[in-house]
Amino acid sequence: MLPSGASARTPEEVVAQAAGAASLSVLDAGVADCFACPRLVAWRTDVAVTRRAAFRDQEYWGRPVPGFGPADAEIAILGLAPAAHGGNRTGRIFTGDRSGDVLFVALHRAGLANQPTSVAADDGLELRHTRIFAAVRCAPPDNKPLPEERDTCAPWFQRELQLIQPTVRVVVALGAFAWAAWWPAMTAAYRVRPPVPRPKFGHGAQVSVPGAPTLLGCFHVSQQNTFTGRLTPDMLDEVFARAKVLAGLA
Repeated sequence: MLPSGASARTPEEVVAQAAGAASLSVLDAGVADCFACPRLVAWRTDVAVTRRAAFRDQEYWGRPVPGFGPADAEIAILGLAPAAHGGNRTGRIFTGDRSGDVLFVALHRAGLANQPTSVAADDGLELRHTRIFAAVRCAPPDNKPLPEERDTCAPWFQRELQLIQPTVRVVVALGAFAWAAWWPAMTAAYRVRPPVPRPKFGHGAQVSVPGAPTLLGCFHVSQQNTFTGRLTPDMLDEVFARAKVLAGLA
């Protein structure tokens, strides 16, 4: 285990620090101070320095983004990675970008958030019964983490699953990347194997593996999907309504 307050700078140190996190607060602090992927560190830092014109007067977070939501959540929402000018700017997942606009208004409709907007880390947003996190915690160039970056980051995700394991009943995977990232994390956190062959991702897909939370597939709340109508508000509402039923909340 790394000394208290030490930053993880190698894959081996990520493994050690994640395994030693006794609580979500300790884990979140470790995530936010990780430097294990040089390409992602360089990218997130450059974005935070150059900034988008619309946010040029704001100070960017420019670090990995921890999960968000209560420790005793029954529903988990798994995304790909923070957005360069969203979570990487605000320090909170799905906050300050168009994807978050779509996601949180849907969670508010479902009664899983106290307000429909998510614009800053101090905006008063609270989640109910729900925790949100990403498979990769740093904003990647072109929203495409490399396989080795995904694998280096995986221990943070796996440990978070272990810490919320007592209450989580359903996981909503936003997109194919999150769907694929779920299976090794499930095995690591719950000690169960995925079906063979692994179920294919699809919107509304549902897989139940004994000993693990039920997995629901949902198209990602990206602008590409929402602007084109591939993912509609009604489709999101149906996924979250089903998640609530599976979690015993409805």
